Amino acid sequence: MNSKKTPRVVLIVGKSNSGKTTLMEKLIRELSARGFRVGSVKHTHHNVDFDKKGKDSWRHKNAGAVASLIVTDTKVALVKEDTRPDEEKFFHYLGDMDLILAEGFKTLCLPKIEVFRKNSPHESPVCLEDPNLFAFVTDTDVRPGQQPCFGLEDTGSLADLLEQHFFGSLPGRGA
Repeated sequence: MNSKKTPRVVLIVGKSNSGKTTLMEKLIRELSARGFRVGSVKHTHHNVDFDKKGKDSWRHKNAGAVASLIVTDTKVALVKEDTRPDEEKFFHYLGDMDLILAEGFKTLCLPKIEVFRKNSPHESPVCLEDPNLFAFVTDTDVRPGQQPCFGLEDTGSLADLLEQHFFGSLPGRGA
C-alpha cells in the first residue's frame, strides 16, 4: 500500500508484563489483514548480540566488516553498528512500511498506545499525563483524560481508530 510516503509510527507502551507484546501481535494481525504493510520494532535495554561467536557473519564483523548481511531466499538479517537516534533507525530500516508499531520507547515524542492491566504488578500507568498518549488499552477502571479507551480484546476497534486517524480509510474503500 505504501507509495513512497513516510510510514506512520505508533508506540505501544506500558510497564513490564502489561501485555504490550500481546497487543502488538493482535494489531499486526488485524492491520495486515486489512492490507497494511506493518513493520515492528522491539526496544530492549539488554545488550543483545545477534552474531554468535565463531559463526561466519561474526567472523566477518570480527575481521572488520562495518556491516554483515545474512541473506536467504525469503529473509535478510543485518548486523550493523548504528548509533543514530531510535526514530531515525525506524525510518531508515522500515521506510517502506505503511505503519511501524514500536514496542517500548516511551520517552519518544510519538503517538503512544498504553497498555495497563489490573493483574500486572504495577499500580499505575506510565503515560496518562503524556501529551502523545493516543489511546489507552485496559481492563481496569483507570481512564485517561480525552483519549479513547479500549478493552484488552477490542483490537478491531483500536485498529479502526488507527486506520481512520492515520490513513483515512481502509485500502479499497476510497478516502
